[in-house]
Amino acid sequence: MTEEQSSSEVSAEPDAPESPAIEPAKPHAVAVAAASSEPQPEPDMPLLRIEGVVKKFGNFRAVDGVSLDIRAGEFFALLGPSGCGKTTLLRMLAGFEIPDEGRILLNGRDIAPVLPHERPVNMMFQNYALFPHLSVRDNIAFGLKRAGMARADINTRVAEMVALVKLEGMEKRKPDQLSGGQRQRVALARSLARRPQVLLLDEPLAALDKKLRESTQHELMELQNRLGMTFIVVTHDQDEAMTMASRIGVMDAGRLEQVATPRDLYETPTSRWIAEFVGDVNLFEGQVGASEGGRLAVSTRDGGTVYVAEPRTPPARTAVSVAIRPEKVKLSRRAPVAEGSGGRAFNCLEGVITEVSYLGGLTTYKVKLDSGAVVRSSMANTTRIVDAYSVSQRVVVWFTPDDCLVLEQ
Repeated sequence: MTEEQSSSEVSAEPDAPESPAIEPAKPHAVAVAAASSEPQPEPDMPLLRIEGVVKKFGNFRAVDGVSLDIRAGEFFALLGPSGCGKTTLLRMLAGFEIPDEGRILLNGRDIAPVLPHERPVNMMFQNYALFPHLSVRDNIAFGLKRAGMARADINTRVAEMVALVKLEGMEKRKPDQLSGGQRQRVALARSLARRPQVLLLDEPLAALDKKLRESTQHELMELQNRLGMTFIVVTHDQDEAMTMASRIGVMDAGRLEQVATPRDLYETPTSRWIAEFVGDVNLFEGQVGASEGGRLAVSTRDGGTVYVAEPRTPPARTAVSVAIRPEKVKLSRRAPVAEGSGGRAFNCLEGVITEVSYLGGLTTYKVKLDSGAVVRSSMANTTRIVDAYSVSQRVVVWFTPDDCLVLEQ
């Protein structure tokens, strides 16, 4: 564990007044009051405001002009591929990196020049950074001792944290006597012990196996909801972000590409890159054609035509991509009957199944269309005995124009 990491465990000024014991709070309520010396935010001001932040390493811009507001009590996720700048941004919030440009405001106060141990922000590291020679109790108490808290108050606080993360009876164990999930809980308890206004989590579940990771996601959500504290998590795992966060900021190449709720991010991505990064998607590339009856015709590169619901804002370019999620693509042995007399109620394409993957709750299919394009379909297994399709079977692929999204290339 580095000196930099240990300093993050003292997340408030040593002489800052302590908050009362942790009690359940309503969602979006701030669990701890700011110290009296801290400026109080205006009613409509976000708890955390990032304004045009830039961080360079030599000529490389790791974070490139990011602006973002995060509300009090929010569970926010920074999502993106490795090297996109999300961890660098998190480290600037923690105080381990200083912005080259821009400001970071907490409760209206610019904290960019404030030292890590002097800001009411704490960070839980990906490797947990526990002291191997200290017990569970002493690891949790470390930052409290550094802050000069009275011994009786430390004992009370540690007991609260141990109960909060469900580690009763393990207080005397060393980290090497704990499972990965238990070490993660110790790190979380230590990060929460000083009751920061903002808790930063850097890939907090990366070291856990799949089943434990899924259960811990829900435990973190319940804990955050109970405390009413602001959590900011960095992850490259889209499922993790979609499960835990109330809003997600997607980063790429140092820039913030889109900020939205999980549903809006999945259903209405603002670019082709986001559509491909967040979940699986089928893409048809083509040229915008005629519009009729609220439907826009797109002539695809393979010579076919796909009909989409006409966007509210007409595409600025004629070259577009039509995106359709696999679960919205249906298979049948014959074309469905169009509803009403409005003409093309469905997009119907014919092809042959080339791959079948049974995933328990879903079966996924790859279909090679007669045009040569490949389309993926995900269909729910709603009954135990499934009349499934098989490889080499000829099928009709169909989907509605309303389920399509037009994205400019």
